[in-house]
Amino acid sequence: MFLRASFLCLGAVLAATEARAAPAPGLPPIRHVFVLVLENTSYSRTFAPHSDAPYLAHTLPARGALLMQYFAIGHASLDNYVAMVSGQAPNHETQLDCPTFSDFRLSAPALDPSGQALGAGCVYPPLVRTLPDQLEAAGFTWKAYMEDMGNDPHREPATCGHVPVGAADPTSLAQRGDQYAAKHDPFVYFHSLIDNQARCESHVVNLARLPADLASAATTPNYVFITPNLCNDGHDAQCVDGRTGGLVAIDAFLRQWVPLILDSPAYQADGMLIVTFDEGDGVGREGSGACCGEQPLAGARYAPGFNGPGGGRVGAVVLSPFVKAGTVSAVPYNHYALLKTVEAIFGLEPLGYAAAAGPRVFGADVFSAAAPHPPAR
Repeated sequence: MFLRASFLCLGAVLAATEARAAPAPGLPPIRHVFVLVLENTSYSRTFAPHSDAPYLAHTLPARGALLMQYFAIGHASLDNYVAMVSGQAPNHETQLDCPTFSDFRLSAPALDPSGQALGAGCVYPPLVRTLPDQLEAAGFTWKAYMEDMGNDPHREPATCGHVPVGAADPTSLAQRGDQYAAKHDPFVYFHSLIDNQARCESHVVNLARLPADLASAATTPNYVFITPNLCNDGHDAQCVDGRTGGLVAIDAFLRQWVPLILDSPAYQADGMLIVTFDEGDGVGREGSGACCGEQPLAGARYAPGFNGPGGGRVGAVVLSPFVKAGTVSAVPYNHYALLKTVEAIFGLEPLGYAAAAGPRVFGADVFSAAAPHPPAR
């Protein structure tokens, strides 16, 4: 009797876990999400008819969906990356990319009703949950792949790359042979992740590890976050190694890495790749515009976009077996909406401003194709 009861109890737990992990109604059964983030270019330049990144601007949208009204949430870089994985709004230190790797200083002991940590600083306290925390609790896997991280061990470690809390961060400027920037690696800005060294080191790794992990669906994490180095993400117009940066470097990087993802068993079975930019160029209305009812952090010193309400219209491309080739969507989305979508895909509750009414989950305007075959197990 005891054994039978134990099995019944275990079955109930597994059933509850499976139900919790199911995608939200209306979403396809995606089980592998790839997010690739680039730097500092507004939509009208990136996706121009004669763009310097034709592979991104024309080839990839022809294979998937172009989100014409996709917006960043702030300036400069770090606040956008933080928002993508936690729903936390910009504060005046993340807006300045945290030149010192300082602790976040809470002005209230608990999150506010919108799930925001009130105060300012860089490394968020353990009470701020992240998407990785949610994924692990629900039984899903994740990994962040950072190009060049650890190439120079005197600057940052080879895994979980960050300086000690309170230290100046030397990675904001590229150096020859190591163009990793911690400000483009949101995962190291949360105590919930970096305080467990072994956990962080096993999840935040160099991009060179990605090809081996893509070899099978079983070795591919459910959630993959990819950050190119300061040249290949377009951040530097002229790269420290002498190459041309900007959109030219972006296009070369994507031509190398996107096919590896699209050809992987995980992507082909049940994957989604989104390629987007952290922020616009800050020029004019497009460069600091916002959508989706974006709200600033209560008590914030500056507007999220400094000169405007948001980080600007940057656009995004979504590729998936569940996306019809050549789809174009004019529905407004932003980084909070991306987080909300990923959480809905994995059956998770939205965090921070992703839980607000304005950001919406990607809908039928994006996922317009039927599944070509059953998803991988």
